[in-house]
Amino acid sequence: MQPRTNAFQQPIGPALPGWTPRPRPPLEPAIGRYCRLEPLSTERHAADLYHAFSQAPDGSDWTYMGIGPFADEAQYRAFAESVQAGQDPMHHAIIDLATGRAIGTLALMRIDPANGVIEVGFVCYSRQLKRTRIATEAQFLLMRRAFDELGYRRYEWKCDSLNAPSRAAARRLGFTFEGVFRQATVYKGRSRDTAWFSIIDSEWPALRAAYECWLSPDNFDAEGNQRRGLADLAAAERADSPGEHAACA
Repeated sequence: MQPRTNAFQQPIGPALPGWTPRPRPPLEPAIGRYCRLEPLSTERHAADLYHAFSQAPDGSDWTYMGIGPFADEAQYRAFAESVQAGQDPMHHAIIDLATGRAIGTLALMRIDPANGVIEVGFVCYSRQLKRTRIATEAQFLLMRRAFDELGYRRYEWKCDSLNAPSRAAARRLGFTFEGVFRQATVYKGRSRDTAWFSIIDSEWPALRAAYECWLSPDNFDAEGNQRRGLADLAAAERADSPGEHAACA
């Protein structure tokens, strides 16, 4: 499709009639089948979170984070107190509904209501959270909030370009790689090239259906192993006709 042109025959982007700035994310919890996200609270969550993070045998989970590792619970509590009331980033604790315990965090950040753009970041997953249904559902709950509840147009993921696990996670979760910003930031005394990924609103309906299929209990066998991968389900949803959702079949 050819782009629109203006009165000077210059190509211009699609019109957005009626566009208005999007609301800021609310503080209400987001509840799924396996987990609940709620604003980070030092009083309610810090002890659980430090306990979960401290189960790791070393500090490698924090190599690509701008924070951590934390020497003791007091140090983690000090960090939590410094960010718990923040409006951007908005840190969320991930609560395992089966145990009621916080086992990780993530945040909505770089919130741009005027342009309908928002980023997920500060993804701190404990070892007991990684590679679980909760890990995926937590991401889904924030995406659903951004696109369905608030009407944002663009949802971003950024990471150190050398962070191979984060780049793989972004692709699995449905993000599209957009490129690398060279020497974008300095953290922990070193230079960082930042890899950029995004999901846009036109991609969300098929991806949402794929998440719903993947998270269904029917997608897991008696040992908890997935029957179909998220990427395969997303590809099947994109291939379906509009309004049809055959991927769960």
